[in-house]
Amino acid sequence: MTFQELQLLPQLLRAVEDMGYEAPSPIQAAAIPPVRDGRDLIGCAQTGTGKTAAFAIPILQRLSGRVTKSHRPIRALVLTPTRELALQIKENFDLYGKYLSIRNTVIFGGVGQGPQVEALEKGVDVLVATPGRLNDLCNQGHIDLADIETFVLDEADRMLDMGFIHDVKKVIARLPKQRQTLLFSATMPHEIAELSKTILVDPVRVEVTPQSSTVEAIDQRLYKVDKANKKHLLQYILQDSTLDSVLVFTNTKHGADRVVKDLGRSGIAAMAIHGNKGQTARVKALESFKSGEIRVLVATDIAARGIDVNELGCVINYELPNVPETYVHRIGRTGRAGRSGIAISFCNFDELAYLKDIEKLIGKKVPVVEDHPWPMEIFEATPKTVRPPRPPRAERQKQAAGGTNVSDKPTKSTARTENAPAATAPAVKKAVPVPEQPLVSTRRPSGQREAPAAEAPFSSPEVAAPQPPKIRRLSSDPRPIGRLMASADGRRKRRNRNRQQPEK
Repeated sequence: MTFQELQLLPQLLRAVEDMGYEAPSPIQAAAIPPVRDGRDLIGCAQTGTGKTAAFAIPILQRLSGRVTKSHRPIRALVLTPTRELALQIKENFDLYGKYLSIRNTVIFGGVGQGPQVEALEKGVDVLVATPGRLNDLCNQGHIDLADIETFVLDEADRMLDMGFIHDVKKVIARLPKQRQTLLFSATMPHEIAELSKTILVDPVRVEVTPQSSTVEAIDQRLYKVDKANKKHLLQYILQDSTLDSVLVFTNTKHGADRVVKDLGRSGIAAMAIHGNKGQTARVKALESFKSGEIRVLVATDIAARGIDVNELGCVINYELPNVPETYVHRIGRTGRAGRSGIAISFCNFDELAYLKDIEKLIGKKVPVVEDHPWPMEIFEATPKTVRPPRPPRAERQKQAAGGTNVSDKPTKSTARTENAPAATAPAVKKAVPVPEQPLVSTRRPSGQREAPAAEAPFSSPEVAAPQPPKIRRLSSDPRPIGRLMASADGRRKRRNRNRQQPEK
């Protein structure tokens, strides 16, 4: 099948030819006709199959028939989970619709809303958005979704994984009942299947490949290596100059930053992209990677959504994911559009269970590379470090003040002190008899310092609790201090009244 057979507008065919596409991908050939005719659709497709064009091209064709210059309400909404994916979809709308007079814009969080609000005020036909910023601007009155004709929920399974499903439902509640709805998802968990029943009407189901199946063109390799040697193995693999663009996946943001630092020490330029990075830093890292300024990009799974690099040579799983479907999403970044690609995975002893689940999902064993400098030598699980319980706040305050109270119950920290070896315990003085002292008056002349009290004999190694200091009265008047202050105030008021009375 060719794009001409899909009955597209000449402007769209021209844009597709400019991009070098000769024939539609399977998802495009199956989805474009029903979407063009206004049908609801469920699309199950892997990343890299061309599903963005599967809904962008027919949406542009449907909107091109009625374009007004004076008033431009938002008529198509594409909801996507991440900023990178939103930017990628916006770029696709720009490319496919460059010969059409249809405006589009993108909004997402992490940046100031001023420029986005200005673009909305000029009027747009297609809006690409992330759920959080969209609800925020709707609450502020900058966006009205009453005229939406086509609603696209993209990466629905990732919306669920990232906890955006409640925000998505808020957006759906703002949409008109009469609309066209398109739902795309790589997998179809139970929650997404139930949601699709409530928002789609008699949908066409398009499933190009079995869910969570791997791309056959990808050369998968597995290196069994201890956790501490992963950084050395990564540097060893990156010495291969044929790997001109490498996307490295980690499970955590901290792990991504650590990998970048280790590569930097070895002289390999790399940048990280994850949720803690600001939008400017994320865009800069992605642009540097696409332009070839850096050959290694380290990313987490959430941030990697929307990373679409032409001819990505290699994907490296620095850490195996604990969800087998995530492995399929990761390696799907390479080997796109039928091209060949390499997917390399590192696996230590703790990750062998994850490997078993992955191989069960993809239906085959991942080939193991035996010949490398750092084979696995640790064949036992890493012991988990357990932190000792934190002492109560009152105990910490006493320790900071340097005092204790013998009436308090012993805590775990004091118990450890009492059970400490004798070599580390402080020496205790022996009890020394002290001769009786005659009773003397406790009063002393003014200005004379108090003589030190005689040392009491030690009957127990415990230390008595410190007594609060005695408060000396500043006056010999036996009346309470409150009455003294009241009488002083009364005298002051009488004195002021006498001063204010005119002389006779």
